[in-house]
Amino acid sequence: MAEGGKQPVETLRWKGGRVEMVDQRVLPARFDYLAFSSAVEIAEGIRSMVVRGAPAIGCAAAYGVALEAQNLRNAAPGDFATAMDVAFEVLAASRPTAVNLFWALKRMRVMLDSATGRAPAEIADVLLAEAHEVLAEDIRINRAMGAFGATLLSDGARVLTHCNAGALATAGHGTALGVIRSAVEDGKRISVIADETRPFLQGARLTAWEMVQEKIPVTLITDNMAGHFMSQGEIDAVIVGTDRVAANGDVANKIGTYMVAVLAKRHGIPFYVACPLSTIDLDIPDGAAIPIEERSSDEVTGFREYKWAAEGVKIRNPAFDVTPADLVTALITEKGIVKQPNKQRITKLFTS
Repeated sequence: MAEGGKQPVETLRWKGGRVEMVDQRVLPARFDYLAFSSAVEIAEGIRSMVVRGAPAIGCAAAYGVALEAQNLRNAAPGDFATAMDVAFEVLAASRPTAVNLFWALKRMRVMLDSATGRAPAEIADVLLAEAHEVLAEDIRINRAMGAFGATLLSDGARVLTHCNAGALATAGHGTALGVIRSAVEDGKRISVIADETRPFLQGARLTAWEMVQEKIPVTLITDNMAGHFMSQGEIDAVIVGTDRVAANGDVANKIGTYMVAVLAKRHGIPFYVACPLSTIDLDIPDGAAIPIEERSSDEVTGFREYKWAAEGVKIRNPAFDVTPADLVTALITEKGIVKQPNKQRITKLFTS
């Protein structure tokens, strides 16, 4: 962490009446903020992966609603309501798998409906205040998860991560990397093994970058090296984030997570999933019902200006896979640790 506990990366922020988001497509070569002024622009930022990671997507969606309301401050009430409905639809269509997107939109819709009858300018202020609270709450939640999860890591632990579930995937601190940060803050010597996470390379470009910035020891490996290092006794735990958890504990996360979980089970290594309650979808009974996004073939055939695949080859590019609950050692949430997650234990989180 930065001096005084200040969050070192502001993934997204409200500045000058606009939303600024770190362009995660160009890291680590450049650190750029892009400015967004409407729900349509935010939706495109989500779709194109300027911003990614379920909690960060939720925050972005909340600000997308707030931005549109600010743009409509002086509209007639009927025009305001119609345009806001369109904004919600545009944002909801941006990405299908991360449930935090829909959680945030539902939360903003409740606030909008509760302000019915007030002037558009007043409603716009209510929605902006709520978006600010979504962001602040996410950081508080990540801190709570980090504190619980840190207890699972022993001093000297070597932790494998997949994709990026750090500050860049959230409003701050991170989910999986938040656990690691909190353990380091507790004085534990933690080292990270980051797999590169093909095809978008979030592990190589983002997780490794975050750890280097904070001087947390990190080693980068390719995705197909995880089994080797597990077999050599060089990995003590696996911690990942998630984009959606089904009611029975099945976990949807970045493609390749399922393979890591199977390998961890084979080698007797604990496999932990850090997730806020907002990522748990009780309306989805199991992983088979989770929609899996398929992305552009360009992400598989090359990266940026480089192309390595044969012209004309058929491509499949699912962005996520589902890890069955019986491969998950524990969920780490802001309400505590859920070992061997199942429907009963998960439901209890929402009733206690």
